[in-house]
This record gives sequence, structure tokens and C-alpha cells, in this order.
Amino acid sequence: MAFHVKPHGATPSDVPRETAEKLRAFVDLLLRWNRRINLVSARSAEDVWRRHVLDSLQLLPLLPSAPLPFLDLGSGAGFPGLVLAVATGREAGLFEADKRKAAFLADASARLGLPNVRVHAQRVEDASLPKTPVLTARALAPLPVLLRYAHDLLTPDGSALFPKGRTAEEELTEASRDWMMRVERFPSRTDPSSTILRISEIRPAGSEA
Repeated sequence: MAFHVKPHGATPSDVPRETAEKLRAFVDLLLRWNRRINLVSARSAEDVWRRHVLDSLQLLPLLPSAPLPFLDLGSGAGFPGLVLAVATGREAGLFEADKRKAAFLADASARLGLPNVRVHAQRVEDASLPKTPVLTARALAPLPVLLRYAHDLLTPDGSALFPKGRTAEEELTEASRDWMMRVERFPSRTDPSSTILRISEIRPAGSEA
């Protein structure tokens, strides 16, 4: 699945019209809120479609084909969790400990008419949740930390999507000291130095398969 962005803030051309309209409304709201609280940096706000929206949308073809629910950790301004919820209509739990950012996510979900989205204004460590088949996190923590979350939160056949920058291989090497896992790598379409990791079958090193 490919996505293209036209100049001057146009929406991705390869998503349905209703999805594109909701994404445009979401970005407009984000930029208004960004004048009051720091949701994204000023530099990335100027390139919000490529840096954030398309960067999130490129996870779509990596999701399971079945319309399974997912949890997004450290959702921040809604990337990738809120964007994926808009694009898929799947049940989504968005975790954001920063109360101001969580308020933005709740406001955006309400204004966009997303009953499938639930915002958790808390740290994931403090939550009591059923296990999920899909987990996402973008720019939240080093991989060893993310794997601990994933091990606790994923169903046995679940998978996690973690976009990573140029330190992806170093983080995998470090994580492999404590964790066994199945890793799939996909090149980022928005940043040639980045990689998307799809990780499953996560278990502590030395444990039985």
C-alpha cells in the first residue's frame, strides 16, 4: 500500500475520502492545539503530513488483516494510534500519561466522531487491562522496555509494531540479552534511516518455547 502527499498540507491520496477528510480535520485541530501546548515541535508541525500522518499510516499494511483491537502506548499527539483508529475503525486504547496531551486526544476523538477510541490518561504500568492482540508504540522507549510491556500486554499470538530510528539494530542486540522473539523488519517509507519492527512470540531468554 502506497501513500502520497501533495504540497500545502493536502491529505494522503490513497485513503478513502471520508478517512482523508477526518485526517485533515484531525491535523487542523492538532495545529490549533499546538499553539497552546507542545504536541509536536514547530519544525515537525511544518511537515506534519509526512513526519507524522504518513509515518503512522505506513503501519496499516502491517496490521493483522482481521479487524482486531489494538493498544497504543505513549500516544502523544495521536501518532500512530489515533491515525490508525481513524483509518481502520478498529477499537483502540490510547495511553498517554501527560494530562494535557490526553485531553487533546479525548477532544480529537469526540470531534472526529470516533466511538471506537478510548483514551487512558495514565501510565500503562498503572492500568489493569485484558491482553491485546496488537500493540503499537512510536518514540516511547528503548526496545528492551517496550518488550517488557509487550510481553505483559500481548495475547500469545499477538504482535507489536515499533517504528525505530537508526539505533534499531543496536536496540535489538541489547534486547536479545533478555528476550527471545520473532522479528520482522520493514523499511520506513518516510525516513530512509528508520525501520519498522514487527515483533511476536516474545518470551524471556532461556524460557521454554
